[in-house]
Amino acid sequence: MSDITSNPPPHDDLTSRLTLSRYPRSSSYDARWTIENQMGPHALWLLEWLAPALGLDALRPGAHVLDLGCGRAMTSVFLAREYDVRVTAADLWVKPDENARRIAEAGVADRVLPVLAEAHDLPFGEGSFDAIVSVDAYQYFGTDDLYLPTLTRLLKPGGRIGVVVPALREEIEGSEPPEHLKPFWDPAFWCFHTPGWWRRHWTRSAAVEVEAADWLPDGWRDWLLWCDVVAEESTDDFHVRMSRESARMLRVDEGRMLGFARVVGRRP
Repeated sequence: MSDITSNPPPHDDLTSRLTLSRYPRSSSYDARWTIENQMGPHALWLLEWLAPALGLDALRPGAHVLDLGCGRAMTSVFLAREYDVRVTAADLWVKPDENARRIAEAGVADRVLPVLAEAHDLPFGEGSFDAIVSVDAYQYFGTDDLYLPTLTRLLKPGGRIGVVVPALREEIEGSEPPEHLKPFWDPAFWCFHTPGWWRRHWTRSAAVEVEAADWLPDGWRDWLLWCDVVAEESTDDFHVRMSRESARMLRVDEGRMLGFARVVGRRP
């Protein structure tokens, strides 16, 4: 088993840069491991922000959690190690055998099961999970008005779903992005919405009772820091390019529009 947690010496500049006081659990994980396995914003930071809103009951030891869009399973490993839950790590883009190796190296193969699954065709029975989490993935499929009721049937009554997604501070009117973001805008960014939009979207579905829909204060600064570090330290050319472009965008925006939303709902 490789050691994915670390207590580095004070001169470890990389670890120091990624040690933020509001993410104490995440700060114990090896910085190189998080960089090598990232697929966007720092997933462990975002999950650590999400977890308190889900509540201790949803993440009680032994609970069964679906990690939807788990990427390279960092969040699944984190859930198993930090909360002693059983995790089904579902992703479409990363093969289960690849995640299985990472999960085994992290010492949680007995608690995390990687599966290949598409968000609209999940091979699980009704009431299979105590909680569903999704970090930096739900925006790609969850804006569909009909999606949440289909997904939450997988929750036990009283179970919770919690997501963190890239978000907008205010909704954009019309069909054009803000002028300052036009050089960076990708059509996929139209899936970004405000916490208020997500609250209304979930409330309208009648599938959950919305318990939280809020904004991560200064989340753009965390996002920018992470982009800078990945651009400097990653060995993957694609991620270096994407991180540099995202950093440029975040510096231009300066928190005016871009950040993160956290949304939590409970199945009645």
